[in-house]
Amino acid sequence: MTRSAAPSSSELRRTLGVADAVVIGLGSMIGAGIFAALGPAARAAGSGLLLGLAVAAVVAYCNATSSARLAARYPASGGTYVYGRERLGMFWGHLAGWAFVVGKTASCAAMALTVGAYVWPGQAHSVAVAAVVALTAVNYGGVQKSAWLTRVIVAVVLAVLAAVVVVCLGSGAFAADRVAVGVSVGAGGAGGVLQAAGLLFFAFAGYARIATLGEEIRDPARTIARAIPLALGITLAVYVCVAVAALAVLGPDGLGRAAAPLADAVRAAGVPGLAPVVRAGAAVAALGSLLALVLGVSRTTLAMARDRHLPAVLAAVHPRFQVPHRAELAVGAVVAVLAATVDVRGAIGFSSFGVLAYYAVANASAWTLDPTPTRRAVPALGLVGCVTLAFALPCVSVTVGSGVLAAGMASYGVRRWWAAR
Repeated sequence: MTRSAAPSSSELRRTLGVADAVVIGLGSMIGAGIFAALGPAARAAGSGLLLGLAVAAVVAYCNATSSARLAARYPASGGTYVYGRERLGMFWGHLAGWAFVVGKTASCAAMALTVGAYVWPGQAHSVAVAAVVALTAVNYGGVQKSAWLTRVIVAVVLAVLAAVVVVCLGSGAFAADRVAVGVSVGAGGAGGVLQAAGLLFFAFAGYARIATLGEEIRDPARTIARAIPLALGITLAVYVCVAVAALAVLGPDGLGRAAAPLADAVRAAGVPGLAPVVRAGAAVAALGSLLALVLGVSRTTLAMARDRHLPAVLAAVHPRFQVPHRAELAVGAVVAVLAATVDVRGAIGFSSFGVLAYYAVANASAWTLDPTPTRRAVPALGLVGCVTLAFALPCVSVTVGSGVLAAGMASYGVRRWWAAR
């Protein structure tokens, strides 16, 4: 008797629908960034905060549209690593994957330390390591469990943000003229607005997680094309409401000085009792971001390992849980070490540089899909936007990010030279 063919041990199971994909995207975007990024962005842009948010949203929309078109054509794990490889060549795929894995690994550590800082400031590193270990275990158990936990986290965070908006907009400290000031170019000028946009873009970048899970999504051509714009639109609406509420009670200067912007906003609104709830919401949001980040980085690691850009041992898929278990364990171990030993506050800017480089490759790849000028307009705008925002970031972030990308290029050259021998 002929036995039926078993599924390949290197293929993932398609179990995620539109709702699951949207929730994973929301968990990636509506995370710790909205609790922490408003302050640094306001310091950079001054009264141009809302303009910076608008610029970040436009670039994010272009990237999301390009990513959705590419993911529908190439529904495999790896995201822009796969798109760059297929549309531009192996070098560009390698560079995109390198930027994503390195940048997002640093971002994972930053999110883990954010959890520690909000839960137990005196033991932030220990709490961060515990969070990494716990969420790696959740991811190991299967992507459906991860999607379920992300749904719970998103619901909690949205409830906290809704409370902040209602309290601020309904308080006696509300001043509409402060919001009006937020749409003018301040003392930082256009450069400050662009730098704020680059910092705020970090909080929008989670829709890539939907594309990196393309191999686990049912009917990817339809599902991804719907999930990415939907997740981005919901996130933008939430961010605008929160930014307007915070500006209305703190003003651009007060928001720029705030160490914990949303907690300070509810205190200024006359409801200090809500501040601990906001702190708890920030910790939960950081957990959601960390969960989705580890999920996405491990899938890109899987794709790169399949092509031998990373050790082939990382390409294994667990026969029972149908997850890239070795890649997840490797990513979790690296993030845990960083969270235990490194202060990664400056890594946020570096991570933004890497993510923008990643999406620059995505837009360049989408440019090749259709020669029609109208179809090329969005990826062209996205490519220019990514490059502009990347080099508008603080000098340290640009310098370190450029060095890491150069190291990735060198590793590719060494690998090709070794293979030629």
